[in-house]
Amino acid sequence: MRVLLLGSNGQLGTDILSANVRRTRPFELAALRRQDLDVSAVDQIKPTLHSHDFDVLINCTSYHKTDEVETNAGLAFTINAHAVKAMAEACRAKNAKLVHISTDYVFSGNDQRPYVETDCAGPINVYGASKLMGETLARRAHDDVYVLRVASLFGVAGASGKGGNFVETMLRVAREKGEVRVVGDIVMSPTATADVADMIFAVLDKKAEPGVYHAVNTGSATWYEFAREIIQQAGIDATVTPISSDEYPTAAKRPPHSALDSAKMASVVGPIPSWQEALNRYLVAKGYVTAESEALL
Repeated sequence: MRVLLLGSNGQLGTDILSANVRRTRPFELAALRRQDLDVSAVDQIKPTLHSHDFDVLINCTSYHKTDEVETNAGLAFTINAHAVKAMAEACRAKNAKLVHISTDYVFSGNDQRPYVETDCAGPINVYGASKLMGETLARRAHDDVYVLRVASLFGVAGASGKGGNFVETMLRVAREKGEVRVVGDIVMSPTATADVADMIFAVLDKKAEPGVYHAVNTGSATWYEFAREIIQQAGIDATVTPISSDEYPTAAKRPPHSALDSAKMASVVGPIPSWQEALNRYLVAKGYVTAESEALL
């Protein structure tokens, strides 16, 4: 199977490349970076994709700086929606599959339970609205589309354009200040990009039905609970204090409870690790804890 990957230099793209190398039978995978295709130039997407041979297009590109997006809605909808439609149309012309990465922010967060794929969306910020439109346009343009909603990602490459990820930030602040203050009233699904990469390949290997899937590690947590687990697993002597989201105002509203239910994905790919297990593997891979510590979990 020939796979073309967009957004290969981000957290998820990096782990997709690594996961493919580890496969017993790696896919024939080619990666395009921004210098090869700037997806904000929508008119260039179809001719560029037409010049490549592929059976699957994996789109990891996104304008995902949530607060910045609030004042750049035009660019957000160009990259997160209209570009995705062009990708889907190009895939339809080639009879190729599209794997598109979306987000938990398509939901309002008003329900106090993990969302399933059939729940009604209701984004409360521009980023979520643009990503939801991307899902909709892609699925209307092409029948063979997998929409994988992810959440609160952490990967060894760090978030492209964001200077790292939440895990790295918590470790740095804890070491420097001995205390971290973290929002304790927003619930989400911490997720390792390494596990999302494995889910993508499993979906392709098993020829799963196209559609929407929630691709997250099992379990949920507040950002405070996530931070506390990071500090505890890393063995750092630091205090973790919960604060209200009102004490940390942001330009974009965050869903108060955007945890995702991954049971549908698990029915296809098998058991999905908990976010605590995923975090420990990440810390081991980065050298923050030893493999012996991992065995104690």
